[in-house]
Amino acid sequence: MPAWTWLPALWAVAVLATWASLHYARRRRLIDQPGERRSHVLPTPRGGGLGIAVALLLGCAVAAAGGMLGGRAALAFAVGLVLVAGIGWVDDHRPLSPALRLLVQCLAGVVVALGLFGIDGRWGWALVAFAAVPVLVNVWNFMDGIDGLATTQALLAGGTLALLAPAQAGALGWVLVAGCAGFLPFNFPRARIFLGDVGSGALGYALAVIAVLAAARPGAGVAAVCVLLPLSAFLVDASLTLAGRVLAGERWWLAHVSHLYQRMVRAGHRHVAVTLVYAAFSLVAGILALVLNQLALNQFASNQAGPWLAGVATVCWLLLAALTWFLLRRAATH
Repeated sequence: MPAWTWLPALWAVAVLATWASLHYARRRRLIDQPGERRSHVLPTPRGGGLGIAVALLLGCAVAAAGGMLGGRAALAFAVGLVLVAGIGWVDDHRPLSPALRLLVQCLAGVVVALGLFGIDGRWGWALVAFAAVPVLVNVWNFMDGIDGLATTQALLAGGTLALLAPAQAGALGWVLVAGCAGFLPFNFPRARIFLGDVGSGALGYALAVIAVLAAARPGAGVAAVCVLLPLSAFLVDASLTLAGRVLAGERWWLAHVSHLYQRMVRAGHRHVAVTLVYAAFSLVAGILALVLNQLALNQFASNQAGPWLAGVATVCWLLLAALTWFLLRRAATH
């Protein structure tokens, strides 16, 4: 089935499933209330990310049926997604312990690691996949705090990674883009429903799988680190904020308003403006990733300069992102 046919269909599925989730959340009183550790000011339903999870599952099946995704990879992706989104859906109804959620996320990482790489004996990539799943699931959970932010970042990252690796990672990347595009009108510029743990978990999980598949593509070499660029806005904010809270002796696993995007909102910036700033940053990062990747591919056959340049440029971008984080955080604090 041509992509122009099934991607709009997946978008429609995400729209309908999100609409149904909105009415379900209102009926079941699944409402996030405003508070000191939240950035919204109105009671808002949660759990709308179920629409993205449904679109991802259906898209995975369609991609496998159309030969764009291997059967074993599709099965591993689907099982891991059900585990992560499922535990998030339960948590949206009644809070679960962080340890239990992490255990299920790690189990999903095992499924992905074995299904995508372990059976082929690529144990190095299997280890990376195992670690990437709980890391990105929790990064997206931590960073899902204002209207449109987590979904726009996932949409941009998914599209960039799909262009970087047009094979299996590309198929899943475009499915993710379609799912995010279907949910986004319900969440931006004004949120009528939040992703919930089911949604933030599904986004982080999907990006972990897509990023590792893109990095592990044949011939990538050192240029594989380019997959970090479209994820860099969230990776830098989440990791530096977490490090600061740990060093300060805070209970880092609890909800808080210490991330840069939260500080910017508390400093008086609107959700829309902050989300667009992050989007602009990630758009530039994505373009840089595509340019560096193409440069690496063009020069790979003749010498190693291209791949190494891509690696060095990626490290420099991450350092620049960290410096920008410190400067903006200081400006938002004063």
